[in-house]
Amino acid sequence: MTQFDLTDDQREIQELARRFTADTITPFAAEWDEKHIFPRDTIRAAAELGFAAIYVSEESGGIGLGRLEAALIMEAMAYGCPSTSAFISIHNMAAWMIDRFGSATLKARYLPKLVGMEWIASYCLTEPSSGSDAAALKTKAVRDGDHFVVTGTKQFISGGGENELYLVMCRTGEDGPKGISCLAIEKDMPGVSFGANERKLGWHSQPTAQVILEEVRVPVGNLVGGEGEGFRIAMMGLDGGRLNIGACSLGGAQRCLDEAIGYVKDRKQFGQAIADFQNTQFMLADMATELEAARALLYVAAAKVTANAPDKTRFAAMAKRLATDTGSKVVNDALQLHGGYGYLMDYPIERFWRDLRVHSILEGTNQVMRMIVGRDLLRQ
Repeated sequence: MTQFDLTDDQREIQELARRFTADTITPFAAEWDEKHIFPRDTIRAAAELGFAAIYVSEESGGIGLGRLEAALIMEAMAYGCPSTSAFISIHNMAAWMIDRFGSATLKARYLPKLVGMEWIASYCLTEPSSGSDAAALKTKAVRDGDHFVVTGTKQFISGGGENELYLVMCRTGEDGPKGISCLAIEKDMPGVSFGANERKLGWHSQPTAQVILEEVRVPVGNLVGGEGEGFRIAMMGLDGGRLNIGACSLGGAQRCLDEAIGYVKDRKQFGQAIADFQNTQFMLADMATELEAARALLYVAAAKVTANAPDKTRFAAMAKRLATDTGSKVVNDALQLHGGYGYLMDYPIERFWRDLRVHSILEGTNQVMRMIVGRDLLRQ
């Protein structure tokens, strides 16, 4: 981007994503949420535009864009449905990990299927007993000739049971982060099973389930990166994932701000539109200001991650924390401006309120984001 504005190419990408959202996501998102529909056809339609491989290299079949362009796409799609946009973000993170760290054989085997979302990929780090303390994971992969034998359980996996490929962080060596490797595990490998679909507050348009691994024999060639590099790869993936989930919060919050503006112009109380009350105007002003501030930080952080800047992880953590907290606050204020109607499913606000709530938990809780930032500042 230029110092304070998007380039013409970035605006074209943004507009493409906005048109796609208006035509194929926004009109149907409420039904997906209410009926818990997983919109696989819509997701594959996004892949036809390159949105399944945004920062996969062109040599591997992707569109080779930067993290800012990815954020613009995720923000635009979240305007219609944050749950669906976040799901596509997770697939992008997994596809990038294979492109960036996988062997030539692994890339040739999986990327053609992932780029078009013939196959969808999941990112598997969290376990029932290791959430924020991800380096304490217990899923084990024991070398047996040309295979690893993998046993363990992954928790809260988006796409669990539906997706065809799972990038699993597992312990191949010593305790701590240096003993963790990343393996690409296929859904149909013997020993792979799934828990029941989780009953969630939000994110109803995507399945979430445990991934259960019982002595799964995985070829050594399915290592993503080298043995012992899994935790580093997982954390690098999260830099981009945190930007995208922040962008999803921005898109959802922008939708709710726009809905609130339209509502207060029409809603009358005490003989006038509630938009005429100074209190309403002050609330809208604060919502818009805070949203723009969070957006500016997120775009800067995205540029830093693309450039591989030394402080990229700190900025990604700051941007994720601010964007997700701000997004939830803006949506909550929009619900308040709608009064009792905001609490009804007839209006979209309550769906966004539910969908955005989890953003301050996943991809690292916002408390962990503060830890990352604080520790980095103290190292200077």
